[in-house]
Amino acid sequence: RIRQAGFKLRFCTNESQATRSHFARKLETFGFSVTEEEVIAPGPAAQRMMKERGLRPHLLVHDDLLPEFESIDKSDPNCVLIGDATEHFSYQNLNHAFQVLINMEKPILISLGKGRYYKETDGMKLDVGVYMKALEYACDITAEVVGKPSKGFFLSAIDDMGVKPQEALMIGDDLVSDIGGAQSCGIRAVLVRTGKYRPSDEHHPDISADGYVDNLSQAVDILLSSQASAQ
Repeated sequence: RIRQAGFKLRFCTNESQATRSHFARKLETFGFSVTEEEVIAPGPAAQRMMKERGLRPHLLVHDDLLPEFESIDKSDPNCVLIGDATEHFSYQNLNHAFQVLINMEKPILISLGKGRYYKETDGMKLDVGVYMKALEYACDITAEVVGKPSKGFFLSAIDDMGVKPQEALMIGDDLVSDIGGAQSCGIRAVLVRTGKYRPSDEHHPDISADGYVDNLSQAVDILLSSQASAQ
């Protein structure tokens, strides 16, 4: 319905357990027609940044994301990159990442997002931001975040669509990463009461969505009705 109305569409995700093509195929199994080019994800952005800055990462990421970094030199690491590594977030692996960082003269920690948790079919799961904070604290550093809620991530989606921030609308279920991140760039944002949404989100002291809807379909109803009234 969004495409049929002539709107441009991008899927902004902090998915760091798989490549963009895998993510697109996953959405297709749920009945969505999505191309890899429509997916804005932190993995490719991090890859470009590393090539531009000559960074050689020690990777603490999910095995399925490794193909994104095949072309990157990983010898003699001068930074640490972490994503949603799930079972790889063991004490041994976290401690190894800490040791790599602490032995650098100027440690660089890059995180593919900083979410606190996300929702799967079997419940809530700890996200990469929890482990990012642990390494920040241990090394007394501040991580560079590639992904939501960083401004650069949202602006890259805007640039990819060729629109201005005030012409875009973000629809998401994460008050901080989706709503707050988009609003920091001048993008209006609507919170859906599905996924990881919690009722307390509507009473956050610092972040207030531009609108609240019960599901994605309702958000599309409002979007299309506002377009019709504007015409």
